[in-house]
Amino acid sequence: MVASSKGNYFLESLVRPIQDLKMSAKAQINHELIPEHTKLSENEVKALLKKFNITIREIPKILINDPAIANLNVKEGDIIKISRKSRTAGEIVFYRGVIKE
Repeated sequence: MVASSKGNYFLESLVRPIQDLKMSAKAQINHELIPEHTKLSENEVKALLKKFNITIREIPKILINDPAIANLNVKEGDIIKISRKSRTAGEIVFYRGVIKE
């Protein structure tokens, strides 16, 4: 009996940190230092590419498994708008193309 209670404690000591990591990963996405990420619509993508006279291949990349875009339901080829607030420059906007690897 003593061995099994130690075994349960050992398993619990492994599982609890993993659960805490999952919860902290969700909390980090809403952290003030993480800029806002938004998936662009098809019309917005067309307008962006036309405005800057570029192709989707020329846009910097972001991995599909990046935690910041996990809740945006993105697929490869989507464009993400990243809005970062700056004390000196106001709001700065970046764009990233979603890739698998």
